[in-house]
Amino acid sequence: MQINLTGHHIEITPSLREYVTTKFDKLERFFDKINNVHVVLNVEKLQQIAEATLHINAGEIHARADSENMYAAIDQLTDKLVRQLNKHKDKLNSH
Repeated sequence: MQINLTGHHIEITPSLREYVTTKFDKLERFFDKINNVHVVLNVEKLQQIAEATLHINAGEIHARADSENMYAAIDQLTDKLVRQLNKHKDKLNSH
């Protein structure tokens, strides 16, 4: 899985990059057909926003989360993506 990490109004520090990589590597345990991921970290005034688009074999999954803390926003984002991936996997298995 390839992870593209982009920052808007924020510097992507090595620790931030490592945190995102660690969190997104865990997603592959839930769904192994993730081709690539595009993550955008954005800062707007007091909000830290994390967005991601997962390119999977049967389409795309997109989620967005915001918090006052970037690490918390990334946590919320991965939680949302896990739920969406599980729902997607259930749909595939029901056919």
